[in-house]
Amino acid sequence: MKKLLIRNFILFPAFLLLTSSCITGKYAPAEKVYRKKVKAMGKLLTERPATSQLDKIVWDDKLWAATTNFGIRKPNYVVIHHTAQNSTDQTIKTFQLERTAVSSHYVVGRDGKVVQMVNDYARAQHAGLGKWGNNTDMNSSSIGIEMDNNGTTDPWPEVQINALIGLLKVLRETYNIPQGNFLGHADYAPNRKVDPFRFPWKRLAEEGFGYWYDEEPETPPASFDPVLALRIIGYDIRNIDNTVRAFKIHYIQDDSPENTLNEWDIKVLYAIFKKYL
Repeated sequence: MKKLLIRNFILFPAFLLLTSSCITGKYAPAEKVYRKKVKAMGKLLTERPATSQLDKIVWDDKLWAATTNFGIRKPNYVVIHHTAQNSTDQTIKTFQLERTAVSSHYVVGRDGKVVQMVNDYARAQHAGLGKWGNNTDMNSSSIGIEMDNNGTTDPWPEVQINALIGLLKVLRETYNIPQGNFLGHADYAPNRKVDPFRFPWKRLAEEGFGYWYDEEPETPPASFDPVLALRIIGYDIRNIDNTVRAFKIHYIQDDSPENTLNEWDIKVLYAIFKKYL
């Protein structure tokens, strides 16, 4: 039963848990730590009860009775980042250093190479502090994807975007992720982040990942409240200047003042707002 629980919960590639072959190559040290953590996760799940919370309850009338109806948590969001580094190898190295305390599920290289670093069912440390709707712990409910891009001068090569779209199609089909739940890091953390910058969100929306707007969006009614619309979409509006900046990074991508909405911006906001109703 213990082995079955571990297998059902972790769902990592079989060799991570069941083989004893040697791991060689430049990623071997990180792989050793990875396996150790996988083993610890499996042990945690098989505790009776899991995480032993009952031991903390002060009264005597308490009982562990296992149910047959349970499963593992699945991701419901995808958060896209840019690495702000110079290569895929540099990013992998950063994510393999425990002192950095950062990671993502996937890294997509400029050359279209896709590297998986965390199992989809495990919690990567990519989103940090932020808020989207009522979700304040995006790490626990999302897949993090890092795009190899320095965040300033790098273009977005077609081969890289095609690789990303291929990956997103698999994730959407596997986990039934809603169209509106494909976000940028800046969308979730507008007070801290601006990534991915100059990103081809329209292209992704055309494939069903996120929303976009018509070439001539309609004029909103006089009663339209932009701040309320941003909140309904999901944005954290506690610092409205940063929120507007994040919205414009995603949907406007021009040289207008970053924390103000002009007439065109408001039309775009209204179009996106209606998608979330």
